[in-house]
Amino acid sequence: MDSDDDDYESYDGPTYRLAETIAQSELRAALDSLALFASDPNLRNQAFNIALVDEFIMKLELSLLRQQFQEERTPIVEAVFVSAQSQMWIFAAYELMRTWRQRATDMIKWADNGGLEAKLAHLKRKTPYDHFGREFRARQIEQVLASPALLQKMRDDLRRTYIPFTRMEAIRVSIAKHEFRGQKNSVALMPTHGRINRWCGSIDFELENEGAIMGTVSRRDIADELRIIPDLPFPKDKDIKSLNDFMRGSPDDSDWGIDQVTDSTPQKGG
Repeated sequence: MDSDDDDYESYDGPTYRLAETIAQSELRAALDSLALFASDPNLRNQAFNIALVDEFIMKLELSLLRQQFQEERTPIVEAVFVSAQSQMWIFAAYELMRTWRQRATDMIKWADNGGLEAKLAHLKRKTPYDHFGREFRARQIEQVLASPALLQKMRDDLRRTYIPFTRMEAIRVSIAKHEFRGQKNSVALMPTHGRINRWCGSIDFELENEGAIMGTVSRRDIADELRIIPDLPFPKDKDIKSLNDFMRGSPDDSDWGIDQVTDSTPQKGG
């Protein structure tokens, strides 16, 4: 085993980094790399929150896994608590990413429609009180006007995060709304049920569509993928179409395998 292997669990299964080798700052830094993210103090505060709780839950997950192995049974009370923490974390992480994506999408739309200056003037209108939120938004528009290259970075970042966000959205809709992503009034099979991941102790939730189980995604999978945002591959059109076909429950029309959907952890040297 070389020195790099010491930072990873050495099992014949998915490769997860050892929790103690993951710095809390990694998740914050990855999110800060997104266009316009670091210049918004509210987004940064929420990134700090999910990074802080991620570190806390990773310790719970590892403790749960060790207890399961030692007792050779499922520790029900501990598993329920980890599942509850995991679901709340997924909701928070999803909302943070959704908010940033909406912010970037709106900025691109305003720029394409020639409306950035009008939006800036609206935000800078005098109010009877200091409105720090409007001031931060106005500064971001000024950043884009001063550096048009930011628009291309927004487009690139939106595309780079499309696949992990789609997966996150599918799990969030299932757990929170008990529906399938993009199918209003559908009924999920067992949306809040999860199993302990035998490699890292996180709770695996099923990706499913009308009874078709398409794999699992855990809170840890989502966190690990967010951590490597700057290194995520740039998906091609066919990759995005293939994923969307797969998520609609049409694997016969898609070459997107289950391994591609569920293995979101960074690999050694990757």
